[in-house]
Amino acid sequence: MEISSFKRIKKEIKHWYLLTIVGLLFIALGIWVFMTPLSSYLALAILFSVSFLVSGISEIIFSISNRKELNSWGWKFALGLLTTIVGMILVASPLLTIVTLPLYVGFAVLFRSIMAISFSIELSSYGSKQWGWLLFFGILGLLFSYILIWNPLFAGLTVVYWTGLALIMLGIFSIYFSIQLKQLGKDKDAVV
Repeated sequence: MEISSFKRIKKEIKHWYLLTIVGLLFIALGIWVFMTPLSSYLALAILFSVSFLVSGISEIIFSISNRKELNSWGWKFALGLLTTIVGMILVASPLLTIVTLPLYVGFAVLFRSIMAISFSIELSSYGSKQWGWLLFFGILGLLFSYILIWNPLFAGLTVVYWTGLALIMLGIFSIYFSIQLKQLGKDKDAVV
């Protein structure tokens, strides 16, 4: 008797589109960041707070609703929980957010980039042929997170641009990942 550590997808992944919504939110936020000057830094901090809160709640809903279909649902849940907590902290203290925004963003991007790398490796085991692009975006996000975390003076001077670029990359990854999940859900013999 052969024991497999993988699950077979028996039905379509539920609420895959939530990740698309999160991705579109991050891309829109990234474009908005490029269009605003540093004089609107406070507005950026408030918008970040709300976007982290909304995306965290969406990821929690997605992970809980797919806990039987995805092996790594716990990681997605942890990511959603962390994002929600960061969002609540940011909403509660906008002045603190202005001072520490590069670190908040850097650690959030770091965690998401590690998740992107993990999910890309998991997708490769599903038989996806596009996992390499997801890995690429995860590694690129990892590099940007290190710039934000390890050089806050540099990041503080250019946080608007670095943040915009990182958000757009995270949005692209999230949309691409949701499309891959939808396609895997259509293939009833896909291994999870």
